[in-house]
Amino acid sequence: MRRRVYVWEVPVRLTHWVNVLSIVMLCFTGYYIANPYIFVSTREPWGIYFMGSMRFLHFVFAYIFVASLILRTYWAFVGNQWASWRGLFPFLTKEGRTNMWHAIQYYFFLRRNPPEVAGHNALAGTSYMIIVVLYGLSAFTGFTLYGQLHPASIWYTLTDWVTNLVSLQTLRLGHHIIMYLILAFVVHHVYAAWLIDMEEGNGLMSSIFSGYKFLPREQQPDWIEQVIAQNGKQNGKAPQVAEPTTQQVKVAGGKVES
Repeated sequence: MRRRVYVWEVPVRLTHWVNVLSIVMLCFTGYYIANPYIFVSTREPWGIYFMGSMRFLHFVFAYIFVASLILRTYWAFVGNQWASWRGLFPFLTKEGRTNMWHAIQYYFFLRRNPPEVAGHNALAGTSYMIIVVLYGLSAFTGFTLYGQLHPASIWYTLTDWVTNLVSLQTLRLGHHIIMYLILAFVVHHVYAAWLIDMEEGNGLMSSIFSGYKFLPREQQPDWIEQVIAQNGKQNGKAPQVAEPTTQQVKVAGGKVES
């Protein structure tokens, strides 16, 4: 018996896909800026401006990426429990640490089943915390490099102090290393999402499009729901528990469950 639960709200899904597009474009254009691997003849009317076009696209998607991060940060404070900023710091709570240990046991083949969660498990939440830090460092180093080429821009005023601590070459190296770390995360992220979707059969992959997951009726509130509920009690507020939408769900074998 399964229930249909609205987990990922629109801003969460929107920023997810904006980030996907931005990362693809930033990596493509950024790698070209560092190592022009596409030869364009200067005899072409647009050939002489090709590098300039790549740089323009890089900066456009950098601003889009930062705007997406700002929106997602805002939603971490006003969204539902699965969008909460608390999901990035599971190690601060007993429930989070317990769930994280369960996930570690699963990934090291010490436990057969992954932890049952509606949103992200605690280990994934910790990895997202690291990724958010990498996002910030990527944007910061990128705008610092941009400011050095445009001393009249606000980015030069805000970031010029960095060049007193590290060289521009070190900044470029760091900017590139962060890109490769993010790409490595992307590979693992897709693999892990597909794996958990097959293990749990709850529509994880489709949920990032629809927002809905299909959870067992007997599944108890996950670690982040417990943390939010306890925080609400401590503040004298009623715990916010997501009300599942009940409907008939067709599962494997053609059986219909309601």
